Amino acid sequence: MTFQQIKNILNDNTPQSVEDLAQEAAKLSRRQFGGAISLYGPLYLSNFCSSHCTYCGFNSHHKIERIKLAPHQYRNEMQFIHAQGLRNILMLTGESYKHTPVSYLKEAALIASEYFQGIALEAHPMETFEYKELFTAGVDGIAVYQETYDRARYAQVHLSGRKKDYDFRYATAYRAAEAGMRHISLGILLGLSDPVYDTFALYQHLRELEKSFPGVEYSVSFPRLRTVKTASLASCDVNDVQFVKIIALTRLLFPRMGINLSTREEPKLRDHLLEIGITRMSAGSNTSVGGYTLLEKKAQDPQFDTKDGRSVDEIVKSLKSRNFDPVFTDWRHIENGL
Repeated sequence: MTFQQIKNILNDNTPQSVEDLAQEAAKLSRRQFGGAISLYGPLYLSNFCSSHCTYCGFNSHHKIERIKLAPHQYRNEMQFIHAQGLRNILMLTGESYKHTPVSYLKEAALIASEYFQGIALEAHPMETFEYKELFTAGVDGIAVYQETYDRARYAQVHLSGRKKDYDFRYATAYRAAEAGMRHISLGILLGLSDPVYDTFALYQHLRELEKSFPGVEYSVSFPRLRTVKTASLASCDVNDVQFVKIIALTRLLFPRMGINLSTREEPKLRDHLLEIGITRMSAGSNTSVGGYTLLEKKAQDPQFDTKDGRSVDEIVKSLKSRNFDPVFTDWRHIENGL
């Protein structure tokens, strides 16, 4: 599909066009995935960061208390998430090569393997050999979002640090795939730049990866900019209708691809988007380091404010009431090898 075709679809706000797009995507999603919705829990290991990204609550210029969890602390966090019934975990850090080196991430992965069947990582981009080390330690997948594919806008919002290097970040998924990662999640941060251009560029990125590494399972995310402790570091002008259309169009163009949805969105909208194309969602989430067991709410410094505060049990009940099947794990844990 060309850029102009995508632009025409996403800019057509007539009620009938939106409804037709959503209905078609919903039918395709049910045909491809049934009612299966994979659940996962995010775990923030550290908020140390060496990059200055203007929109992020963890950026190096933001005056927050910097925390890096020790092994016994993140073990407690993992035990808490595990006790909620979740068996898939996404471990996240700020982008600090100094504070969260590969050795630290490997140890976290090895401990996580005691509790979870699926272990993914969202941290600073690394080299292929580093991803190989993490893969052998039990990490199955990575999440790396380009944020925006507009190079000029990218330079405006990434002011310093390794993340300022657009090309190094863009090639991260290729290095991870070369290292053997089974699952790679890409995404754009809606609100940073023109959503039509970013969506089109993301689709191109995905097609390139599918062609080069067809054996990898890919998924996509479309987080929208959110406040941090009610303060807005950047504004999001992508409304709910546009958001729904992006999800629906992605499902139609990538019928078998997973689409992730975080707790950035309100419960009502999350429930609605499940009908259209979402296959994976976070539950019972906390976006602060030590937010589950270490720090009281008022002492926490989140990466962004969550909108859906429902517990895992509440999410599960909601899914079942809507004839969806909550999936805690859909594969058996095996030892990674090269």
